Amino acid sequence: MSETPTPWWKCTECGYLFQAPQPPEACPSCKTKCVFIDATCYTPDCGGPESGNPDPRLAAG
Repeated sequence: MSETPTPWWKCTECGYLFQAPQPPEACPSCKTKCVFIDATCYTPDCGGPESGNPDPRLAAG
């Protein structure tokens, strides 16, 4: 059985991208309590969920 990769999260305030099992209450970078989007790759063009990669379309900008 393969291990599930740790999801990627992106801060909607500063754009900080990081891996964690769950998003924190405050961003590790800007220290703001904000919303995080799941930026994990779920499509074959970036390797799929088993790749452990962030989705470049969500990670950019």
